[in-house]
Amino acid sequence: QVQLEESGGGSVQTGDSLRLSCVASGLSFSGYTVAWFRQAPGKEREFVGSIRVSGGATYFAESVKGRFTISKDNAQSTVYLQMKSLKPEDTAIYYCAAGRPITSATSQDRMYYYWGQGTQVTVSS
Repeated sequence: QVQLEESGGGSVQTGDSLRLSCVASGLSFSGYTVAWFRQAPGKEREFVGSIRVSGGATYFAESVKGRFTISKDNAQSTVYLQMKSLKPEDTAIYYCAAGRPITSATSQDRMYYYWGQGTQVTVSS
């Protein structure tokens, strides 16, 4: 059974940093794209960023570009979302997901097969 588990969320102040982790069990990330999505209260889920685990290419939403980075460990079993200069509008539940989207569909949540349960990030001003 494939499971993804996020961790590292919490409550921080504007300008702080957090690092989220996504660990897979029953699945090797090799050959997959791992993406981070987020959903704020009353809003639709939105794409944050992704990494093609084999190769390491990353792609980010404009709203987080320059502030967020995604990396993976050498064993390719954990993917990280490093968030810096956090803003109140970054407050959301953050989800990791794994799939094999074509490049043009990387930001579409329907392209991802496996999802974690999410971790809450709250940024206060």
